[in-house]
Amino acid sequence: MAVVDIPGSKSITARALFLAAAADGVTTLVRPLRSDDTEGFTEGLTRLGYRVGRTPHAWQIDGRPQGPAATDADVYCRDGATTARFLPTLAAAGHGTYRFDASPQMRRRPLLPLTRALRDLGVDLRHDEAEGHHPLRIAAAGVEGGDVTLDAGQSSQYLTALLLLGPLTRKGLRITVTDLVSAPYVEITLAMMRTFGASVRREGEVFVVSPGGYRATTYAVEPDASTASYFFAAAALTGREVTVPGLGAGALQGDLGFVDVLRRMGARVEVGSGGTTVAGTGELRGLTVNMRDISDTMPTLAAIAPFASGPVRIEDVANTRVKECDRLDACAENLRRLGVRVETGADWIEIHPGAQPVPGAEIKTYGDHRIVMSFAVTGLRAPGGVSFDDPGCVRKTFPAFHETFAAWAGPLGRSVR
Repeated sequence: MAVVDIPGSKSITARALFLAAAADGVTTLVRPLRSDDTEGFTEGLTRLGYRVGRTPHAWQIDGRPQGPAATDADVYCRDGATTARFLPTLAAAGHGTYRFDASPQMRRRPLLPLTRALRDLGVDLRHDEAEGHHPLRIAAAGVEGGDVTLDAGQSSQYLTALLLLGPLTRKGLRITVTDLVSAPYVEITLAMMRTFGASVRREGEVFVVSPGGYRATTYAVEPDASTASYFFAAAALTGREVTVPGLGAGALQGDLGFVDVLRRMGARVEVGSGGTTVAGTGELRGLTVNMRDISDTMPTLAAIAPFASGPVRIEDVANTRVKECDRLDACAENLRRLGVRVETGADWIEIHPGAQPVPGAEIKTYGDHRIVMSFAVTGLRAPGGVSFDDPGCVRKTFPAFHETFAAWAGPLGRSVR
């Protein structure tokens, strides 16, 4: 049995940084994720005037309940969706003029449902170029609060941003959600807000957030469940066993539910209080699965699907088309490069087994970290392995992925180039 230490959760680290910045007092984050996304988030906080102190295993953030110390700032959000969606919302609660821009990849990703909701709440916000996309600017004067309606069918991050804003408003928020994808990520948000002292409740499709701010705390970040999925899938594919400590029963992240998919396919899965273990049994069965709530792990399943005993059909994943790339099409194209028969629709992909993968195929990454990490798993069984046109894009969430994966896989890891 191999034990793999997975870096801290990107989703939790981003939420914790927002909450720490908004809290009254100094918050310590234990074992936060250090990656391009989270470094970009902390850089953005610094530009807004927050103090962030960093050591190898902990970060300290001086909270400012009244909003950013800077009254005029330019923030570059890099490729980070949480940075690009959360920081403008945080700045709106302050007083000043703030401009936000992002990488070409992030500029393409949609923002309009969130910015429309902020405008409905009275925030003076405008997009400098394409409506509903970065760059944007905010003339902030605090947020009164009240009732707002939000469509979160493209991304749960829109709802998370508004929920995080709620305690910083003068009246609180009552958010009516007309559609919601990746609902487990919202549960992460609610749990973390309560840990930082906020009062928030859900009444069906309505979320009610009380005013009153946040209080500082010490917060330990659990390992990233989406990142763990690659090691769990690799164990199921190769007949090996892997344990990820710190990610077990009681974990906040819904993406741990990916191990239930592997169990349905034939893997042995144990979720204990201190961690999760997955062991391959020599069998991977085909299945049909709805992955709406765990769509970040859709590429992981697609990457091992060619080795199942029957077709693998993944449904209700339309939102994967507006991630770092169109992940549904990216998976389909790369599987076809490997000689695998694939069919796709607006919100589904079906992968057929049986074809011997093309030796030495190059995977087109589209600069998407999850495409690289998913198809690294495929490379363990593809003759001659696989290579990538941009292997370094894993720095977004797991800079040491290739080294860690190769160390776990041993000789098999040499098939990934």
